[in-house]
Formats: sequence, C-alpha cells, structure tokens
Amino acid sequence: MQNTDTSNIRFQQAVAFVNQTNQHLFLTGKAGTGKTTFLKYIREHCYKKMAVVAPTGVAAINAGGVTIHSFFQLPFGTYLPTQKTVWGGEFQNVHNKNQLLAKLRFNSAKRDLIRELDLLIIDEISMVRADVMDAIDAVLRSVRRRLHEPFGGVQLLFIGDMFQLPPVVRDNEWELMSEYYNSPFFFDAHGVKEASPLYIELKKIYRQSDSAFISILNHVRNNSCTEEDLEYLQQHYHPHFIPDRHEGFITLTSHNNKADAINQQELERLPGKIHTLAAKVLNDFPEHAYPVEKELHLKEGAQIMFIKNDKGEQRKYYNGKIGTIERIDEYDKLIFVSFPGEKDLLQLEMETWRNIRYQYDNEQDEIKEEELGTFSQYPIRLAWAVTIHKSQGLTFEKAIVDAGQSFAPGQVYVALSRLTGLEGLVLKSRITAASIMTDERILTFAEQEESEDRLQRILEDSQEIFTEQSLLQAFSWDKLNDAWQLHLEEFNHRSLPDQHEAVQLSHQIFNGLLQQQKTAGKFAQLLQDLFKEGKAAYARMHERTAAASAWFVKDLEEKAISPLKTHIDAEKVKTRTKKYVKELRELLLIFERKKLQIQQAAAITEGLAQALDRQQLMDRVSRLHSPIEVKAEEKTGRPAAGESKKISLQLFKEGKSIEEIASLRGLVKGTIEGHLVEFIPTGEVEVTDLVQQAKLDAILRQLQADPGATSGTVREKLGDHYSFGEIKAGIAFWKKKQEQPGQADVGKAAGPIKLPDAIDPGRC
Repeated sequence: MQNTDTSNIRFQQAVAFVNQTNQHLFLTGKAGTGKTTFLKYIREHCYKKMAVVAPTGVAAINAGGVTIHSFFQLPFGTYLPTQKTVWGGEFQNVHNKNQLLAKLRFNSAKRDLIRELDLLIIDEISMVRADVMDAIDAVLRSVRRRLHEPFGGVQLLFIGDMFQLPPVVRDNEWELMSEYYNSPFFFDAHGVKEASPLYIELKKIYRQSDSAFISILNHVRNNSCTEEDLEYLQQHYHPHFIPDRHEGFITLTSHNNKADAINQQELERLPGKIHTLAAKVLNDFPEHAYPVEKELHLKEGAQIMFIKNDKGEQRKYYNGKIGTIERIDEYDKLIFVSFPGEKDLLQLEMETWRNIRYQYDNEQDEIKEEELGTFSQYPIRLAWAVTIHKSQGLTFEKAIVDAGQSFAPGQVYVALSRLTGLEGLVLKSRITAASIMTDERILTFAEQEESEDRLQRILEDSQEIFTEQSLLQAFSWDKLNDAWQLHLEEFNHRSLPDQHEAVQLSHQIFNGLLQQQKTAGKFAQLLQDLFKEGKAAYARMHERTAAASAWFVKDLEEKAISPLKTHIDAEKVKTRTKKYVKELRELLLIFERKKLQIQQAAAITEGLAQALDRQQLMDRVSRLHSPIEVKAEEKTGRPAAGESKKISLQLFKEGKSIEEIASLRGLVKGTIEGHLVEFIPTGEVEVTDLVQQAKLDAILRQLQADPGATSGTVREKLGDHYSFGEIKAGIAFWKKKQEQPGQADVGKAAGPIKLPDAIDPGRC
C-alpha cells in the first residue's frame, strides 16, 4: 500500500525545499517509496500558488491536475528549440520557437494564471519528452516576460522514476530531435539543464519488506544483475502455470490486446449473465481521460482490481488490490466483493473523478480549480490480466509476469516492483540479462543525488536566498506598473463619461507609481548590500525596512489608493461604467495587497534582527507569499479589513505596542485599537492588554447600569481620560461575557469582577 509516513528525513527535507525555497526539484524514488503520497501532501500543505500537470489524461486525472498540452495549449508533434526554419514545418507537426509562440492564443485570464504561478508540479515525469519541457520553458518565459530565467521564474517540482516507463519518441521524431538533444529524457532539455533541479530520492520502501527481493529489484533497476540474481528469479519460471480461480493472481503482459483477450476469455468461462454497469458522465470529461471503462461488463465470480485507494480512516482497499465479485444486485445496483483471506464482504460504492481547469482568483489571490465535469463509476476493472504500463503505481501480492521478448526499457523493473514479495511471483517467460535494459544516460543522471548532510546544507543556503528574494519581491513594483499600464492602454477602447478627467487621473497615479518604483529600486539595492554584510547588518536592515515600509504604505495610500477609491465612488453612480468600475476595483486589490506585503517585509527583517530560529523565520517569509484575500465591498469600493486586522494581531503578538504598529503600518492609533478589539471575543487578545484593570472596572460598572450604552454614552459618563479604544475593548469584553452566563471574570489573570462603590475617573 502507499506510504502514509511523512516523518522520514528525506520526505521532510523535500517538503521544506518546496515550501521554503525557490529551488527546482526532481523528487524520485523506487517503486513504493511514497512519491504519490508526497504529491498529495504538497497539494494539501503548500501555501504557494500551484498547478499540477501530467503527460496523459489518465495520469492528470489521477494526480488531480490537467494535461501538459491542455494547460500550455501546446500543439502535438515535435518542438525544436531554435528560431531557425525547421524541416517539415507546421504541416509535419514540427514547430520551432517562433512558430510555437505565434500559435499561442491565451486570453487574459490564462495569462493572469500563468503570471501568478509560483509552483508547477509535473507528475509522471519519466514519460515527458525533452522537447516538451523546452516548449513549456519557452511559453513560461514569454508569457511571464522573464526571458532570462528558466521557466520564467516558476519553481518546478518533477515527480517520477526514470527507471520506469520512458517517453515515446518515434524514429522520425528522434531524427529531428537528435540534433538538439543528447536523449529524449526530460533532464536533457535545455531549460531543465539551466534550471539544475536538485535530485532528491525517497529511500524508505513501503511496498516490499523482503531484503533479498529489494536487493534484486535494485540490481534490475541499476543494470547490475548478477548471475545469482537471475538464477534466483528463474526459480519462479513456470511457463505452464494455471492459477486456481480463487488465488488472486493477475497476469502482467506487455500488450493491451493480450490483456484484453485474457480478461474476455476468463469472463466468458464464468457461468451466469453479464451485468453492464454504465458510468455517469456529467458535463465536460474527455473520453481519453476516463480512468476506467465507461461500461463495466461483470459477472458474479469475476476477478477485479481496484484502481483507486479507499477514502476515510478504515480503508478496505487500495490501488491494485485484487478481489472477486460475489454478488450483483442489478435492481438495487449493489455490488459485493470478497478478498482472499478476508471474511467480510465489501459493498462497492461509486467513485467520482473530476476534470478541472485552473483559474486565478484576483479577489482571493489564489489559483483555484474549476470543475468542468465529472466521471462516476465503480473504481474497478477486470483483473485476470493488465498491461505492465497500466500497472505502474499499483501493488499486487500475486502476479504472473508474461512479457515474452517484448520488453521495453524499464518494463522488467516496473513489472517486478509491483509485487510485495517474491513468493507471489510467477514468470511465464524467462528474464535474461538482455531483457533488463536501463538506459546508461539515466544511470548517469542518477549520480547527481546528494547525501542527506549535503542536502541539509543546500536547504539552509536556499532558505537564506529565498528570504532575500522574498524581501526584494515585496519592494518590486513590476506587477503594479504592468497592471496600471494595461489599464491605461484600455482607454483606447473605452468611451466613458468624463473620459478626459479619468485619463488625467490615471496618468497622475501612474506617474506616482513610477516614482515609487524608482525609490523601491534604490531600496532593493540597499537591501542587497545589507544582505552581503551578513548578520551584523540585520539590525540596521530592520530599522531601514520598518521606515521604508511606513513610507511606502503612506505614499501608496496618498498617491494611488485614496485617489482610486474616490474615483470609484464617483464613477459607480454613472451610466455605462460597470465594467470600468469592476476593473478599477481589481486594481485597487493589487494596491491593497502590496501594502500588506511591504508591512509583512518589516516583520521578516525584525525576525532576522531578533535572530529567530529558522522555522519561525520561514513562517514569517511564507506569510508574505501566502494568498492575501482583500475583498472589495460593493457600496464603497473599500477593501475588507479582515487581512489587515490579522496583520495588526500578528504584530501585536510579536510584542509590538499599539503605537509601534500604527507607525509601522502608516495608520492611526485608533484604527489599530479597533483591529485588536475584534479579537477579544475570540480570546486571541486579552481585554487587559488594551485597557487597565481599574478603567475596565469603571467601564463594566457603567454597562451594568446601562447595558445598551454606546461607546459615546460611556465616554460622556466617564470623561475624556478614557479613549474610545479602551471603551470599545470594555464593551467587547462585556458582550462576550453576556454570551457566557456565569463567567464574570476579566480575562485569564483578572479574577472575579468586584466593582467599587464609587469610582473617580480622574484616578484611572
């Protein structure tokens, strides 16, 4: 079964590389080491904006992503990484760089998606060709307008095992590609060589436990089988073996038609009627991506295999588990399955697979999955036989390996490594040294693997680089200026009331952004110089960053955000401005988000100055990259305060005073007090952190006398020695206690409330 242990060191190192660096990675491992588990873990625990792609429809559906060609809209055929005219051209499905980029027809939503992408995960990388990787590289550099960075600055995570199934390249295609590539494998792509992905191999094997079998598998994988290994395997050579019907053997063969013939023949031999169970296909789900047959033809007694892991805590089956159909109730549509050595029957339920596409949600600052269609079917297929290709990723206890002389490179390893142990292996054809073909170029590539200690040193260096890159990104104005430049260009296609004034304002804001960009560029250079000085400069770096953060927040507010809000309020009441106002609101979100980023930058430099431990510091860095939701309210066009309040809370928890937070964020003290009051009901802020005990007692006494009193009424009674922030804190605490009868204590440290008979406000 698949690995569910995420505690081993290599696994955690790989997670840290993905989450806390921009390092490109090749995550590999022998069969059964947990590559699929790693992908699932990253999908659930990575804060970066990511997309998952795979080379085939079925692989993409199983990985929870989309195909490479659909995501990048790549033409099928051969890509040659050159601008020269190539033989055959488009009519022979051969494309050079110019032809590829000229064919791109991305709409604005797709361009936004690609430009916002932080992490691209490519699953089943062993089947991806070098020319496809270079086509991806060309598209990303072009669309992201980062021509000198591999893959346009997107972090790549390659997942797969190069010792398994190779990419498919026809002879005529390789004749063209060989002028540009040393091999068809992904690692020989020019873009991948420039990116230099770090090679990380998961070592712990979860599928097999027999050390002798594991040793043989390693030798098969590495082209290093000994005579003893081959002799040991030949002990399992039984060409005339016919399994008992209930033993649960499955035949692994090299060709689809042979597997289909075996399954059909065995099904026909069973007595009883054939039951046809149709899948439910809703909306858009392409036929080539069906994870299982659209129509399952089953009989009672049929041997089946699960093609998906069970969900929930009590998992009763896994991907590749063999069972037998015991009973089919067609009227109630019930199927019951038995397993060798297990007493209880399993009532089968349909599973649903999703066909998705990715979209960037500007409001929530996230890459989201939009469901286009679903495919629902029982997660099984007939399993007297299956091809070696389709067995990749599956686990069997008993298998008959029947590949004849048609072994492709890696097939012997794939077939043998499906088994949990040698005791379940039967060979229909002999395995010879000639049939074990591992490409020498793959063995050379595998030599790039680093030791655990070396990986740790690289990780720490990469985290430091990522911290610096993150701070520089916070003070990059490129996205703001690009977005506003596009906004200005759109005036050529608009007809607005008072368009002249709108254009003037837009130029005014753009000029302000250009000035800010110039200042930000100088500050970024200062940051780089301070980083070169090392830890001795961290205190100075924080002092300068805190000051810069306050200045940029104030300047953004005055020169861009406030004028834009005023403009939105003026335009939204006019006719024929709905689309224009929507665009303005989206731009406003980008500005508000930049404010929060540069405020978070000061929290990072503070962590450096305070010498926080590495994990605490990386937590702060990750917050700068995490999606920042800033919702615009329809009536006022102002962003929601939810994220802004959370930043104030974070800074408060880090020990900053209200005055320091206000200065750092370019806001007034009362606003920060208002932010923190919101967290009294949740218990995240203690009321006595915001108002002294004596003052709190006085406020609570007034509220006991007049439970409906407003903050203004309370202040009239107590005098202007009490700030509205203090009074609002007291009211929030009062309301919280009213919702919790019998609990009239003031915070954790205050004890029961005892109101004195008389209070002199002047003493508080």
